[in-house]
Amino acid sequence: MQIKYNSNYPSIDDLRKRAQKKIPRFAFEYLDGGCNEDINLHKNTADLREIELMPYYLQNYKPSNLSTELFGHVYDAPFGIAPVGLQGLMWPNAPEILARAAFEHNIPFILSTVTTSSIERIAAITEGRAWFQLYHPAENEIRDSIINRAAAAQMPVLVILSDVPTFGYRPRDIRNGLAMPPKMTLQNILQIMGKPGWALKTLIHGQPAFATMKQYMPKGLNMKQLGLYMNKTFSGRLNEEKIKPIRDMWKGKLVIKGVASEEDTDMAIRLGLDGIIVSNHGGRQLDAGQSAIHSLQTIIKNYKHKIKIMMDSGIRSGPDIARTLATGAEFAFLGRTFMYSVAALGNEGGNHAISILKTQVQQVMEQVCCANVADFPNHLINNG
Repeated sequence: MQIKYNSNYPSIDDLRKRAQKKIPRFAFEYLDGGCNEDINLHKNTADLREIELMPYYLQNYKPSNLSTELFGHVYDAPFGIAPVGLQGLMWPNAPEILARAAFEHNIPFILSTVTTSSIERIAAITEGRAWFQLYHPAENEIRDSIINRAAAAQMPVLVILSDVPTFGYRPRDIRNGLAMPPKMTLQNILQIMGKPGWALKTLIHGQPAFATMKQYMPKGLNMKQLGLYMNKTFSGRLNEEKIKPIRDMWKGKLVIKGVASEEDTDMAIRLGLDGIIVSNHGGRQLDAGQSAIHSLQTIIKNYKHKIKIMMDSGIRSGPDIARTLATGAEFAFLGRTFMYSVAALGNEGGNHAISILKTQVQQVMEQVCCANVADFPNHLINNG
């Protein structure tokens, strides 16, 4: 697809600022915030940006190629769209906008169990190419039903989430009434009135709802009852006994997201998983943990080539993608970057963000004389 973006918003920071002006504060803070004091949120990006690349200006240059093979499919770029919950809260119809852009640009889109479009709708938009991320349900019957729906939709990759054994302590969400159970405060209503564009779009598309989970929910739940239901429905802590039956059921590629240790990587390999996504949930769960890039550096030393290793958390730009790949990840996923762009530019946000990132990664490759994505580690400066 032709790379084209809005020159009024050429950086991700421009999009973030525009998004903050366009959507209610409670929605922006849900998107933008971490947990506790936001230490790991900021550390993720700060630590990543300490990674340096070596340019080789006098070597024979071959045109750079962004295409990347992953799980038998050749994608047009080495990055994809990470799963994000409640996307329709931040901008109405956001998951469909992003899924369509991902399909047109031939990059992966991961649908979250707790976002606002269903498995079937996203599969139709992407012709079955989207991935699905499973929040592990407490009841095996619901787990099996969701997995069977993803299989029937021909989704090629199932991602099981490991880093939300309990919900992170997020002061902004508590203040804004977006903790579980949620509540709509007078302050939130006034914020909505101040963002008429967002309010009109929400009116057109309807109140955000957990579309994939809708068929399992009792009808007529108010917001408090919905929050209690969601808390009861999911059992976030994974272990070997919970992963084994999923591996037996799922015939496609199986990935675990939220890995941060060598021990969990070793278990993923032993249980026959196809890949891991090194992640700390974008700094939204454990403020006292390592940054994702530091976890990646440890895991790469002993497990590279033993399992597909990918990463998300803290990646905001094309140079960040390049740093991640140079450190040894085979693929990168971004969440907030795409949501900023959709909140800022609506229907054009997905194509805009993907185009910026492709252009930035291409420029880095040309600058350092890197012909293929797999060659990025040859440009890593190891400062010990």
